[in-house]
Amino acid sequence: MDRAQKEKVVEELGQIFESSGVVVVAHYEGMTVAQMQDLRAKMRDVNGSVRVAKNKLAKIALEGKPAAKMGDLLTGMTVFAYSEDPVAAAKVCEAYAKSNDKFVLLGGAMGNTILDQAGVKAVASMPSREELIAQIVSCIGAPASNIAGAIGAPAANIAGILKTIEEKAAA
Repeated sequence: MDRAQKEKVVEELGQIFESSGVVVVAHYEGMTVAQMQDLRAKMRDVNGSVRVAKNKLAKIALEGKPAAKMGDLLTGMTVFAYSEDPVAAAKVCEAYAKSNDKFVLLGGAMGNTILDQAGVKAVASMPSREELIAQIVSCIGAPASNIAGAIGAPAANIAGILKTIEEKAAA
């Protein structure tokens, strides 16, 4: 890899560290290509990505960034999983680490907050952006459906009373 390529990698990593909602760092030593492709596919499903880079280049890219202390995690064969959604990458990595003992979570960063293993697990247990939106929509929609039910109830009661009167008159 020549100097220009290294500079490009450092620039790309810098963009990842600045713009991602969460970056998870893990060891992947011993994983097969198929397992890595599976991880990449799962990350793509949640609009996230996986990136492998040299630790030295990643440390250079971290200089001056809010998550600069994450450089302490960069030892051995490390992989970065990241997503704009602050929860998605952590959820995928946590689930993948449970099913693959060669994928070991080290920590990560969420903005300027450095996460250890427990921090990544805590973030993974939070509801995702889509789940939060669904909860908010259901809270907003519930009063409207209650109002619709209350408005429709008197008409149904009147119709029931009229039917009962009609049945008694016919008998």
